[in-house]
Parts: sequence; structure tokens; C-alpha cells
Amino acid sequence: MAGPQIVAVASGSPAERAGLRPGDEVAAIAGEAPRDVIRWQLLSDGAEVPLEVRRGGGRFTVVVAKQEGEPLGAEVDSAVFDGVQTCDNHCEFCFVHQMPRGMRRSLYLKDDDYRLSFLYGNFTTLTRFTELDYERVVTERLSPLYVSIHSTDPDVRAAILQNRRGAVSLRWLRLLLDAGIEVHGQVVVCPGVNDGDVLADTLAGVLDRFPELRTLCVVPLGLSRFNRQPRMRRHTRAEAAAVVDLVEGWQAVFLRLLGRRLAFVADEYYLMCGRSFPAAEHYEGFDMHEDGIGMARAFEIEFSEVGHAPTPPRPGFFAWVDGAPADGYRAPRQGSPAEVVAGPGGSPVQVSLGPRRAGRTAPVAVLTGTLGAAVVSPLVESLGRSDARVVPVENRFFGGNIGVTGLMVGEDAARALAGEPEGHRYLLPDVCLSRGRFLDGMTTQELPRPVEVVATHGRALRQALDQRPSG
Repeated sequence: MAGPQIVAVASGSPAERAGLRPGDEVAAIAGEAPRDVIRWQLLSDGAEVPLEVRRGGGRFTVVVAKQEGEPLGAEVDSAVFDGVQTCDNHCEFCFVHQMPRGMRRSLYLKDDDYRLSFLYGNFTTLTRFTELDYERVVTERLSPLYVSIHSTDPDVRAAILQNRRGAVSLRWLRLLLDAGIEVHGQVVVCPGVNDGDVLADTLAGVLDRFPELRTLCVVPLGLSRFNRQPRMRRHTRAEAAAVVDLVEGWQAVFLRLLGRRLAFVADEYYLMCGRSFPAAEHYEGFDMHEDGIGMARAFEIEFSEVGHAPTPPRPGFFAWVDGAPADGYRAPRQGSPAEVVAGPGGSPVQVSLGPRRAGRTAPVAVLTGTLGAAVVSPLVESLGRSDARVVPVENRFFGGNIGVTGLMVGEDAARALAGEPEGHRYLLPDVCLSRGRFLDGMTTQELPRPVEVVATHGRALRQALDQRPSG
């Protein structure tokens, strides 16, 4: 097994003082070859950390001296050093199978790795989970984890996952909860498959078998135009309303028996059936807002209440790990030169500027997906400004029912911007970018109008609307 390669060394850090350089490969820490960045952190926590380093064909030992608990200050090239545990399920709704050809290879990787669940909040089905995995999770307290449930009926779950192990793998969920591991669950609802009575049975099964779950997210399946599974289809308005009614009915049961609502419906369901979002207190802290549970209400609060801090990302390993690469939605969003401007009360907001800059008094437009527009438009209209508007970007690249802003691609953004006036300010949420690129590989510099990239929370949008970049 090749060791992790160092890609960056912080100035003045223990790693720099010890002579470590980008390009060095760490073969072992304290005599152990770490499997992943989790183990890397635990092994490097002491005051003296011996590293076996490969450099230029040679191998030598470096002892890094530091304060106990002080970070090494070295960033590595991967979160998992021994290979990602790939998924052997064949879910009909799997979005990886609904993507066009020709995109970057990493987008086609299906993982079912508990370590990525812990590190990044990826959902795992536990169908490849083992006794050794369980022992490690419990011993090292790798919590929280995120588990795809879909159904608590063994036969239905096996059929949804198209994997016979799906019928029995939730035994691991019971053992994890018994060991005090915090777990968040998810049900992807497929109309005619696991909605209706099956969903009711799942909620009853959660109450009976897994009441310690921290949350259960009930979300609709996403269908692109590349879907080839005949059973997979969009919800009707009536079906969406039925899901909301069913889950809200069970929330009352959970609240009465457990003292909390436990199960929550994705914002998209409320949009599909034309209902208002629940009040903020309904979401009991917005634990899963990054999965579309209460995101709209949290965004509204951040936008409307001056000084309200953005809803924080989900807790976990990234609260304390040193050197873990930020992959997926945690990857750096901004790819063009950034500028910090003052928001209300002097609080800073960062925007990433395109190659040309609009004037200080130019009208401003917010680019967002069609679902995001349903949330953002009323907020922008509430400002009573004739110079501020929302530009919904239709997702023709993926098509189907895909309208979330996070799946906006450069091709669609470029088409929308081409029909917009020159000289205006255009705000682009950073959630559709990873290291400055859209999913289709385009960069913001390739768009036909300059854009300012803003963080995807209500406070950043309000500050960007209220302030003009200095110039």
C-alpha cells in the first residue's frame, strides 16, 4: 500500500521545521502504515512523531517535535490511503448511473465507505460493513455516521438496493446505536416502490427498532434525463403531499413517545406540493440542513435577521482533523481571485470576482437553480429593490426533475447569462463549484458575463446584495 503524499506544508509548522516537503510520501507513522487520514491524525497526536518518509527514491526517518495535540501542519493528497470501499448495490435511483459520459472520473465513483460517511457525511448502506469496521468505529468513536435506510422491511430494502445483503445489513445499525454512535438516517422515496404503506411501515420500524437515530431524512429521488430505470419516475403533486402528511403525522407520534420529531421531510416536498415550510423550531436545530432538510427556512433566517450567523456545517471529524483534504462539497469552492467586502455592521463577506467588474450602482441578479429560485425570489422581492432580481437557471444538462442549485453546470449558467444584459452584477452561489469548476468542467471565467461567487447561505447573499465591491 502506497502511503499518503504530502501536498502542502504550513509555514512555521512542526512539519516545516522537521524538513518535510510537498511531494514527500509518508510510509509509516510511529511504525504503522496509516490506512486513512483518521488514523493519520490519531498516530500524529503526540509530542514526538516519528515518520518514515520516501523522497526521490530514498527512505529515511524524520522525528517531528511539537506540542501534544498540535497539528503537524502537513496536508495529504487523499482522505483514504488504502482505497475507497466501493458500493456493490445497484439502486435504481442511484444518481451516478444517471450521469452523461465524458465527465471527470471521480464523479462516477460509487462509495459505500463508513470512513467517508464519518469524514464527509456520505451515506452508507452498511452492506459492506464488517466486524473489523464495527470494532474500529466503536473503539475510535467515529461518530456521527450517516446510513441509508430506504425501508426497514428486509425484502423491500434488498429489492431497492438490488443486493441480498440489504435485507440483513441494518443489524449493524442496531449495534452502532447500542454502542452509543450517533447516526443520521435517510430514506430516498421512490413513488410506487417505498412510499405509501411501505413508508409508513418504515417509520413504524424506526420507532420500534431504531428510536435512538438522531434524525431520519425523507427525501425524493432525483431523476436526470439519462435515467434508464422504468420503475423510477417523478412524484405527482398528490404523492408529494401524501409524503408530507404521512411524515408530519409520524412526527407527532415521535414527539409524544420520544420527545423529538426524529423524522423530517426535505424542503423539495413542500415545494412540489405548494405548501409553506414549517417554522424554524420544527427542525430542532437544523441538524441535516445540508441534505435539504430545513435549508430554506435556515436560509431565510440568515438572510432576514441581520447579524444572524450562518447555519454551521454538520459536526464531525472536520471539526478537529489536521490535514484532511476537503473533498466533495467540502472542497474549496472559489477558483477566481477573492475579495472581502464589509457587510452590515462591518462583518466580512468574501466574493470571488470575474475578470471584469460592474459599476458600484449596477443592477444585481442572483443566479440559482429553479428550486432555489422558489426560495430566494421572495427574499429578494422583500427588499423592495427594483435593481435586484433572481435569474432561475433551468438544468438542461441533467434534465428530469433536477432543479437544485448544487447541480447547476457551467453550460446552463452560460446559456442563462447570455440572455442577460452586460454591465450588471451577477451573483453565483458557490455550492455549484468545486475548486472553481462546475460539474461539467467549465470555470467561471468561461461564462459570458462576469460573476461574483458568494457563499451559499442567506447572510452572504444579503451582504453581497447590500454591498458593492470596492473599486
